[in-house]
Amino acid sequence: MYLGLDIGRQYVKMVAVEKTKEGYKVLDAGSRLVPDANSAYDPEKIDRSHWVMAVRELFKQQSFNPKKAKKLITGIGGSSASIKQITTMEMPSDELESAMTFEARKHIPMDGTDAVIDYQILGSNKQEVDKIDVGLVACTKGTLTTHMDLLKECGLKAGVVDVNPIAMSNAFSFVKDIPEDGLVVMLDIGSISSSLVVYGKGQQFFTRDLPIGGHNFVKELSEKKEIPYTEAQDLLYKEGLASLISINSEGNAAEGAVGIAERTVYDNLVEDMRRSLRFYAKQTGQSFFLKIFLTGGGASTIGLTTFINEKLNIECDVFDPFVNMEGKDNISALNPSQFSTALGLSIRGGMDNE
Repeated sequence: MYLGLDIGRQYVKMVAVEKTKEGYKVLDAGSRLVPDANSAYDPEKIDRSHWVMAVRELFKQQSFNPKKAKKLITGIGGSSASIKQITTMEMPSDELESAMTFEARKHIPMDGTDAVIDYQILGSNKQEVDKIDVGLVACTKGTLTTHMDLLKECGLKAGVVDVNPIAMSNAFSFVKDIPEDGLVVMLDIGSISSSLVVYGKGQQFFTRDLPIGGHNFVKELSEKKEIPYTEAQDLLYKEGLASLISINSEGNAAEGAVGIAERTVYDNLVEDMRRSLRFYAKQTGQSFFLKIFLTGGGASTIGLTTFINEKLNIECDVFDPFVNMEGKDNISALNPSQFSTALGLSIRGGMDNE
């Protein structure tokens, strides 16, 4: 059994899977709120003690003993790591490891003495025979030590520490077939930031952190409506984008104004996505974006998929990581998309040769 643990700013999520002949079977999935549910969420006030309590409470809530897992896999955020895709010759794993250490120092802007380096083979290169695409990952020793100390305080020890954007893409690759041509875009909407991932078969892997998340959705609604944060949370859950965008249309209509509607946090998010996709297209020459999949806590915001689809003219849908999985009937998740990263982490446990 492999346990994936995704420690977010607002929620901690876990997914337990076991390996089967066909792939993986999901055994358990659960989430726990990190801050106090009855007060306004302030990301700046979340510290290690909150995470430790939330992780312990999560396992208690699920009646789950993490020590029974064969391997615990956790992840660090994309903003805390550098990710670079390179192409290299196929070679034995021991040679590849030393080659990747050398390549990382060449490609990743990080002090070599302070860097912790890892890699994942992404597949065969489309253009060149006998070559493979490899995802290089590096983070500082300080980042990794802080993460490991947090786990230790929770009474846990990680078998693997992955990077969340790669875990998210692993979840997608397991659940859905990656198209032969074109690119898949994933947007993981966290509480204070969102992680954009672009990839395809034999295409350049790209990830970028966008500084907008679900907390910004609620905060803007709270300020514009002049209502308490918790009330804004409930309103956003019930009405979605209409709760905020209606303010603009009502305001304009009341004054008979013809002017431009006031920009919202959703417009800013889409603009950040547009810039990132343009950058990817410019760097790679590839711009055939097939579909955008939303994951994370903010993915299920009512009206968001339609809004993104209309603004970017790219089909958009919410990603359900459990849709084709054996055992999915055993779990009850109101918002399955928030478990995408945790599932990807758990699957990583079974990917390593043992």
